[in-house]
Amino acid sequence: MVTTWPALGARTVPWQPIEGLLDLSRRALRSTPASFDAAVVPEIAPVELVLPGDLAADLDEATRMLAAFDAGGAGEIAPFASVLLRSESAASSQIENLTSSARALAEAEIGEGNRANAAVILGNVRTMQAALELAGRLDEDAVLAMHRALMAHQSRHPAGQWRDQQVWVGGSPLHPGEAQYVPPLAVDVPGLMADLVRFMDRDDLPPLAHAALAHAQFETIHPFTDGNGRTGRALLHSVLLHTGAIRRVTVPISAGLLAIRDDYFDALTAYRGGDVEPILRCVAEAARNGTHIGERLVGTLREVRADWAVQLTARAGSASWAMLDLLLRQPVVTARVVVRELGVSAPTAQSALQRLVDDGILFESTGHRRNRVYRAPAVLRALDGYAAGLGRRMR
Repeated sequence: MVTTWPALGARTVPWQPIEGLLDLSRRALRSTPASFDAAVVPEIAPVELVLPGDLAADLDEATRMLAAFDAGGAGEIAPFASVLLRSESAASSQIENLTSSARALAEAEIGEGNRANAAVILGNVRTMQAALELAGRLDEDAVLAMHRALMAHQSRHPAGQWRDQQVWVGGSPLHPGEAQYVPPLAVDVPGLMADLVRFMDRDDLPPLAHAALAHAQFETIHPFTDGNGRTGRALLHSVLLHTGAIRRVTVPISAGLLAIRDDYFDALTAYRGGDVEPILRCVAEAARNGTHIGERLVGTLREVRADWAVQLTARAGSASWAMLDLLLRQPVVTARVVVRELGVSAPTAQSALQRLVDDGILFESTGHRRNRVYRAPAVLRALDGYAAGLGRRMR
């Protein structure tokens, strides 16, 4: 058996409806409960973790697979780091039922297009980037910075601030009386997050177990009014980087979690009851599946790159050749993007783009003479196929 983990308690609190926040009828106001039970979340920084042999072996195997994928295995993975990060962000968003085409997301990254979901998912990409950059100092400010990156382009929820109000999961939108889970009171959040930071700073835990438990505790605290799931999955990657389990790339663990979404949500519920084995098993399975999913995506993109090398008729060493690697990580571009990313002149960028269009690698999307947008259909098909495959894997 896993060491007994502290289970949540409960605290009965008076419920005061906020009139004006929602357009409630008097009847609706009368039907709201007089009180609700909020979670009392125990601190975990000093809790000892002892794993049974089979679970320890399961986590160890999954960690080795993550490390091998991060190292590149038989081939080089690093050039695909950006597309892996974007794909992990999209999968994490898909867990929250947020989806977008690869084209819409790529357009949003360069300031083109106006798809709302793509903008939201782009916020998750920014969160993942912040999570990787801040992994060296996992403190409260780092967590707030991740959330700020996620929520920066919306006005409904405070970005990068601990919540100052009660939140709940499921049930009625009017009150927490019928909720599936009611997180702790807002006044408890700062202290609980300080405890979580101390837990993340430990060096005596297996890396994947460390990351999984930190993620589950974060979701249990629910420190923000929105964006907790996406921030929490980014935090999982931060802890893996912090422990040194991975160093270079974003393994699509959320893609693995998406395939077992119901089990994942059930495991978070079990964690709150003091049973940590389900979340450890889920994250281990997601890590293994995520490496396989990532390997297939990288393999498909390598094939695209090899096909382009045959199609391209430009002279060796030209800007057109340099653009091939750029298109793998940014499959929608403009001349301005090419100038910025490759450090070439505007005429050189335009000439390289036209060569790629003539050779069937790029397609111009707008039909305009100016402010043209170019897309790489082969990469976008690969990324959309990846996303569609994730949906089919869900059980």
